Amino acid sequence: MKRKQYWFLWSMILVIGFASILIDHRNLVVLQPARRTFGVSYMTMNNPFYPVLNNELVKAIEGKGDRLVLRDPLLDDQKQAEQIEEFIEMGVDGIFVNPVDSKTILPVLEKAAAKQIPVVVVDCPVDQADFVISQIYSDNYQAGVLCAKDLISRYEGGEILLLKHSSVDSGLQRITGFVETIAKAPQFKIVNERECYGQTETAMPAVLEMLEQTPDANFVVCLNDPSAIGAVAAAEFLKRPDLKVYGVDGMPDFKILLSTPGNAEATAVQSPYTMAGKAAECMYDWLDGKQVEKEIIIPVSLLNRMNAAQNDLRSWQ
Repeated sequence: MKRKQYWFLWSMILVIGFASILIDHRNLVVLQPARRTFGVSYMTMNNPFYPVLNNELVKAIEGKGDRLVLRDPLLDDQKQAEQIEEFIEMGVDGIFVNPVDSKTILPVLEKAAAKQIPVVVVDCPVDQADFVISQIYSDNYQAGVLCAKDLISRYEGGEILLLKHSSVDSGLQRITGFVETIAKAPQFKIVNERECYGQTETAMPAVLEMLEQTPDANFVVCLNDPSAIGAVAAAEFLKRPDLKVYGVDGMPDFKILLSTPGNAEATAVQSPYTMAGKAAECMYDWLDGKQVEKEIIIPVSLLNRMNAAQNDLRSWQ
């Protein structure tokens, strides 16, 4: 009799325990929905703008319990295409991309669209927007315009060197905005130019080479702040305090230079925080079935030696 009671008691314990597991499992399913996975590929992580942009994107995505898979193509457009192919094969819920090349990326974006994977382009638009749900970037043309207007308003004239990155639309538009605006002031003349891919280590030797060829240059206008820092390094190496350098980004390392004596003159400021927030919002709105804007252009502003003291120079906008 006691043995029967013993086995009955243990049977009830096992049944209750198993039922508890089922209840917990059901609660787990309700409380922990399947996570979404997103992929992101920036043209390079060797630019302080993109780690900041990525960190903000990670915060937004992980804050919803989802995850972001990061890839760095190292300025190789073929490698970036392979990375996006990888995301497609993974079956990600969405892709964020900052293209190495605004044209060559289009075929792989078409493949993503064919698989109904939403793509949000950040910082640098692609040449054709048919295969993406939205493009979010700064007003790059206006950034160039602001640099040109500042230069015209503060100097009587001079010779200008350009540092470019023409294979990406953002870099192309910045330089185009500058060139078309400065053309209205004939006292300024562009005397030399080089492609530097927006990289500090490429910009410095490019400026040294241009100054050897055109030593009377007075200004260096750069597509971004990393290349502007390379230009400042070249000016310091040659002991040319008269050479004035313009950039685009609002990178803290360059902004700080505006508050101390030296070659840095101004930068057109953009915001990685705003860009990341709008990119994440756009992606989730699309997945929730909401309409999203096909193009979102974020305003820029100019920071120069005259107004630097009024701004936080140690952080991004």
